[in-house]
Order: sequence, then C-alpha cells, then structure tokens
Amino acid sequence: MAAPAAAPAVDSGAEIVRVLISLLGVVALIFFVGWLSRRAQARVRPGGRRIRVIESMPVGIKEKVMLIEVGGTQLLVGASPTGGLRTLHVLDTPIAEDVLPPSSPAIRGFRDVLNQWKRP
Repeated sequence: MAAPAAAPAVDSGAEIVRVLISLLGVVALIFFVGWLSRRAQARVRPGGRRIRVIESMPVGIKEKVMLIEVGGTQLLVGASPTGGLRTLHVLDTPIAEDVLPPSSPAIRGFRDVLNQWKRP
C-alpha cells in the first residue's frame, strides 16, 4: 500500500494578504459604483426644471402632503400609495420661501470629509 499524500503547506501570511486585497477590491468597487450612480443621476436631471417641490411633510406612514410650484402657481398636493396624487388646494398667492443665511457649508460627500480632516 502507498502512503497517503501529505497535504500541501498553507502559507497563512499569504492567505491573509490575499483576503485583505480582495476585501479592499470589493470596497473600492462599492465606492466606484456609488460615484458612477451619482454621475448618472446628475445627467438625468434636466437643467431647467419647471416643476419643483418646495416642501414635503409626512402625515402618515406612507402618506404625505407636498407644496409644489408649477409655472409660478403653487399647489398643495396629497400623495398616497393607494390614491396616487390628489390636488388639495391651489394657492392664489404664492407662499414666500424662507431664506436662511448660510451658516456653514454642508458636507456633501466622502471627499469633502477627507478634505476637512486634511485642513490644519
């Protein structure tokens, strides 16, 4: 009878490095897909918007009320998954938007957070 073949020696250091490189590749892929999706969304949005949501407020679990402006006319609209959209009121005089003074620039992404940490 022949002796059973010995199992090949496993280099645990090389395996750990291989797993870490694979993990970094997956994390990099996640960031790349997020960046790509943001760029794709920016191209979908038209430059001159004629319809905009001024404010939105939830009134239930899935229902909400929205103040929408279309061509200078403001509409109060109710939205629900079962009833769709329903005009609740057409405003005769538009509601003025509150303009808040900019207190500090909003952090928009991971790059901005890193830039903020790099600043002395």
